[in-house]
Amino acid sequence: MKVLVVGGVAGGASTAARIRRLDEKAEVIMFERGPHVSFSNCSLPFHLSGIVPNSEKLIVMDPVQFKKKYNLEARVGQEVIAINKERKTITVKQVLTGETYEENYDKLVLSPGAKPIIPDAQGIDAEHVFTVRNVVDIERLKNYIELTEVKNIAVIGGGFIGIEVAENLAAAGKKVTIVQSAKQVMKPYDEDMAQIMHKQLLDNGVALELSTTVKKVEASKITLSNDKVIAADAVVVAIGVTPEINLAAEAGLAIGVTGGIKVDGNYVTSDDSIYAVGDAIEVYHQILHKPVRLALAGPAQKQARAAADHMYGITNHNRGVIGSSSIRIFDFNCATTGINEKIAKEAGMQVDSVYVIAPDKVGLMPSSNPLHLKLIFEVPTGKIVGAQAIGKGNADKRIDVIATMISMGGTIEDLKDVELSYSPMFGTAKDVVNIAALVATNILYGRFKQIHVSDVRKLHEENAFFLDVREVKEFENGHLKGATNIPLSELRTRMSEVPQDIPVYVYCRSAQRSYNAVMALKNSGFNQVKNVSGSFLGICLYEYFQDVDQQREPIVTKYNFK
Repeated sequence: MKVLVVGGVAGGASTAARIRRLDEKAEVIMFERGPHVSFSNCSLPFHLSGIVPNSEKLIVMDPVQFKKKYNLEARVGQEVIAINKERKTITVKQVLTGETYEENYDKLVLSPGAKPIIPDAQGIDAEHVFTVRNVVDIERLKNYIELTEVKNIAVIGGGFIGIEVAENLAAAGKKVTIVQSAKQVMKPYDEDMAQIMHKQLLDNGVALELSTTVKKVEASKITLSNDKVIAADAVVVAIGVTPEINLAAEAGLAIGVTGGIKVDGNYVTSDDSIYAVGDAIEVYHQILHKPVRLALAGPAQKQARAAADHMYGITNHNRGVIGSSSIRIFDFNCATTGINEKIAKEAGMQVDSVYVIAPDKVGLMPSSNPLHLKLIFEVPTGKIVGAQAIGKGNADKRIDVIATMISMGGTIEDLKDVELSYSPMFGTAKDVVNIAALVATNILYGRFKQIHVSDVRKLHEENAFFLDVREVKEFENGHLKGATNIPLSELRTRMSEVPQDIPVYVYCRSAQRSYNAVMALKNSGFNQVKNVSGSFLGICLYEYFQDVDQQREPIVTKYNFK
């Protein structure tokens, strides 16, 4: 069998390698229009800070190594410009010479990836404007910054690539501004979790311009759609990507409703001899029950293996995707899986969520830090549909546990009882994922009621009654303006000070003591008490960036992030 693979990065190279493991005699040829195959595109931004000191380290394998290790032919600098389905051939153009030739196939695998979205802005094609797609791009950007002594850099886009580029440029000593069209960075996260990211970026010198776009690019500045002018000696465009479908569309292959190449559960296109994998295709979402596009390396690797297996009659159980990812933002590790609360509600799903803050390991350990975890679940089934975690500790570990639960159709009851490994250096006996599930079951079954940190400002402006159950010294070190302080240790003797005829919103530092206070009040005849999910730490984190950005009056006497 002769298999041709278009695109030699994650999806294409993985498909070719799997074919070789299944069939020693198959003839496999990869085509890549760029100079490199099998490079770590997810690691590209880390070359800017020197974490990856040499760009050659980004190249996982070159054509010579492919030939020696796998007996695969990798042709670089050769662009596939047409698929001739009737003849079962492709037309290939030599990038340097422009010469063309045809190559026949038995099976064809398309893995062209995706290309950066370029905004419609005046001057966007200037020489100091860059995208980050491959090794050549990152070398060009790094060389320009170093040779021209760039100081101010604007990053257009606040997604994965934009954030990682901004962080690594900041680590390299550059003054960076992120310009984001949405009102938050990192779309997979809900607004309450994104505010933690905003503060982390701000604390590390990265400026944020949200709810605006770039309108004009000039030599040393950019003008935004809100007419604000930002100093920028270089501009990095990282708005997002759009699938490379031209080759498939021109060949008459079906394009899906999302704009990606349409494939079946085995990654076969509308032509039985042609497969497609990676960022260019649309995939089935396990939770939303509809086609989506998901540009992530993990799913691309799985697709590559499944496509190769199908060529040889090996069955693949396609579960669909859920969208698990992680990113480091300076000191914080951030991870997410499934869908966020906003997407769930937009899809018409009936969901609720809990936001817990708990130690990532036993508090006695010197490296113990708070971990913020948001868990989204379906009502009334309790089925888990998503989660987000942020903190200095192992956020990815917790999200991986929940991702496994989602993949297996797990509920908050399952997560509540899941048995995890424990050591004071690695976690707590009741891990934060167990705690989140316990809180979620309490909410689902109506054992107590809650409000979210996003509700607090509106309630505060309506002069709602907030009860702070922290100790007096904690209260003095920052609290909600107008709140009443009755420490939990004194609550049972001072319940007469708590009104029974109006709603009472209870908070502490992280919602554990306030939960105990809510239950004590509830069991003593108070019927209008609600816990503030996330409590004072969550309120401070939610409010801080918005207060700074909008220059608005804080609702707290003093922020406290400890």
